This record gives sequence, structure tokens and C-alpha cells, in this order.
Amino acid sequence: MKKIIMTIMAATVLYSCDVDQTKKTKLPDVDIDVDTEAGQLPSFDVDWADVNVGTTTKTVKVPKVVVVMEETEVEVPYVDVDMPNDDDTLEKEEQTLMVEVEVTDKEHKIDIKEIRAMNNNLVVISMLEEMDQSINDKKMRISDQITLNAPDLNVKYYIVGEKPDRIFNTRYKYFKTIEDLNQKIGDDYKVIYKK
Repeated sequence: MKKIIMTIMAATVLYSCDVDQTKKTKLPDVDIDVDTEAGQLPSFDVDWADVNVGTTTKTVKVPKVVVVMEETEVEVPYVDVDMPNDDDTLEKEEQTLMVEVEVTDKEHKIDIKEIRAMNNNLVVISMLEEMDQSINDKKMRISDQITLNAPDLNVKYYIVGEKPDRIFNTRYKYFKTIEDLNQKIGDDYKVIYKK
């Protein structure tokens, strides 16, 4: 088996080369006196294949995602908060409370359902629901927002629903049910917005 493989390899090497003989073979002259004249072995010029390595330009199809952002007027909920002690030193400022989630596989929707307040703390509660429409392995970002006019407050965001398996979604705390969330934050918060 080794002889067959060696024969095939030798044939491959000879087939891929261009061999030109440049001198003829001459055997040494031998006298009986044992005087010899130098002989000559054949010499060959071997031209091996030229190999060039570089780059070339080809036209290929590659996926390209283009996201176009447009400004449009929409109705956004607006919450105006007056603190109970009417402290005039607390200056109100308008801010946007926004939740944004990245999903794959199926379309989802997210809605801010409640805002609860206690002292200088706000809790924004959103509901994340999976829809029927498949988006396969594409990723999609969904969001909801509310405009709040209030003094500077501490804001925490909680989402009720299955946490999507994307690194983008780690900035919120997720709860399976609203009951689980209520156990976490307790009954001391007052609902100031409900959808």
C-alpha cells in the first residue's frame, strides 16, 4: 500500500512540474590502465508553479440592517406631581420615564401600567407580553414612556413578565406575576398613575 501511495505522490510531483533537460548524460571513459576521466551527470532546469497571494474585489450579498428614526407626534401620558407638604423649595422638572426591552423569536409589547409613590421614591411598573407574530432570530427593541413633571425623585423600574434572554435587558428587575412584585415592594406605596 505504501508503494502505491509513494508512486501516486511521485507521479503528482512530476505532473505538476515542467522539466527541461539542459545537458545530455555522459558516462565516464574507462581505460584498462585504470585511468579514468571524469564523467558528467545530467542537469535539469525545473520550473515550479508560480504562486501569488493577495486580494481581489468581488461583489457578494451581505445582510444589512437599516434603522430609520422619524419624529412624529403621539399622545404620551403626562403626570404632574405636587408634593403633599407644598414645599416651594422643591422645584419641579419635566422628565421622561421610559422602559425599553430587546426581544427575539416573537414580537412583544410593553406598557407602563402603574406608577407608585412613597416619600421621594417612585416605582414604575410595566407589563411585558409576548405576541403571536414570529420574528425568528431577529432582535427587536420595544419601549413605552410617560412624561413626569415632579421634583427630583428616586425612580425604580420593575417589569412583570418573562425576562428576555438578551444582555440589554439587565437594567430592570423582572417578576413573574404582579403578586410577586407586590410582595417585594409592600403596601406603603400610593398609586399615582394607572393605565
